Amino acid sequence: MKLTFLGATGTVTGSRFLVDSSSGRVLVDCGLFQGIKAIRRRNWDPFPVDPGSIDAVVVTHAHIDHTGYLPALARDGFGGDIWCTRGTAALCRLLLPDAAYLQEEDARLANKRGSSRHDPALPLYTGADAELALSLLRVIGLGTDFAPAPDVIARFSPVGHILGAACVRLQDETGSSVLFTGDVGRPDDPIMRPPAPPPSADHVVTESTYGDRVHARADSADQLADIVGTTVGRGGTVLIPTFAVGRAQLLLHLLSRLRRGGRIPDVPTYLDSPMAVNATELFRAHPDAHRLSTTESSEMSDDVQYVRTPDESKHLTRSSAPAIILSASGMATGGRVLHHLAHLAPDPANTILFVGYQAAGTRGRAMLAGADRIKMFGTQVPVRAEIVKIDGLSAHADARELTAWLGACSPPPHTAFIVHGEPQAADALRRSLRDDLGWQTHVPEFGDEVALPAGRPALAPAPATDRAYAPPASSA
Repeated sequence: MKLTFLGATGTVTGSRFLVDSSSGRVLVDCGLFQGIKAIRRRNWDPFPVDPGSIDAVVVTHAHIDHTGYLPALARDGFGGDIWCTRGTAALCRLLLPDAAYLQEEDARLANKRGSSRHDPALPLYTGADAELALSLLRVIGLGTDFAPAPDVIARFSPVGHILGAACVRLQDETGSSVLFTGDVGRPDDPIMRPPAPPPSADHVVTESTYGDRVHARADSADQLADIVGTTVGRGGTVLIPTFAVGRAQLLLHLLSRLRRGGRIPDVPTYLDSPMAVNATELFRAHPDAHRLSTTESSEMSDDVQYVRTPDESKHLTRSSAPAIILSASGMATGGRVLHHLAHLAPDPANTILFVGYQAAGTRGRAMLAGADRIKMFGTQVPVRAEIVKIDGLSAHADARELTAWLGACSPPPHTAFIVHGEPQAADALRRSLRDDLGWQTHVPEFGDEVALPAGRPALAPAPATDRAYAPPASSA
């Protein structure tokens, strides 16, 4: 097999990995680039290979940085199967039409304001393109072999993270195999099941989002209770920019527990994101994919007020009463959260709480770095609200957890390719896997092509304690 890196190199977004076998071509993930403008502009470049030459796409999970380019790929000639798990398919049916709507809305506003260099401004893709991509979805069960190309066998294994997320192992007719981790969840996530031990493979392509840090071991629920109590005590509102899939549901679960335990003030909680509302309802439809009991799933929904329509969102924006508002997007790059930020950020009584990774070039990263103003809707909005972050709520394994999970690969792979991380994080994980596990490691660059031979070299074995997947000590 030959592997070409078409994304997620030097950045956390745009996951796209092309695998060529003797008679087939498979794309693993097909995500959007996000973050700084120079990276986002890659979304507009022609796809590096003819989409019509790709036999199939295999999707590790539904997040937009792994699926968000599928509508454009389908529009431009790809007509093969898009293989994914049941949970991923359900989420894609929410995420891709929403992504198309945002693309079309951005183009509409740019034309209305005359703020684009292009006349007219066009969306990256449309709702019709998203529906075309969705028509190509093909669902396969976890642990079931399938053939995305004539001479390639693949299998999904669960990795926690979000509903439906999986790593995927590909093997060609020569016996050469490669494992793509996708995004790996945490062993002690409050709502998602822990990752299953990784399957053995000759080569591994691993994410490194938090490859240079260890998540805080403080109790995240305690931190959340303190933030809500302090903010409401001074008459303010807690605004939480949140990822609609995964993070929103975790927060609703924690807030429900805190409220029912009398640990936070009884102020209303609002979920202002139609996609997050729908994703929350999916937890009831996929009880086998998470830790929550039927009762906990119900309480999570019962203790929040859903904000579905634009009019309801606008009414909420005008309110001055203390509240907890969860709204997408999680990095404050778009969506309804921007209207809430414009209203709440100038008031020092309020708190803006970030609960996940903030990519370079996003408003979330800027506010955490101390920006005293952010640009939205063509104007500069003062930031006087308290800006805080809870690190322990991440759905990504940290450096220690990821190394422990990968260390369960037995025998060790020939090579580990480190992707889906900013340069410092990717290099830190590269050194950790080399020094702690004795692996041969490499951080690829965009467009790199590598051959994937079968078999493994004779490596010095890592200490026995590192060879089995023993999750790190529990954190929050």
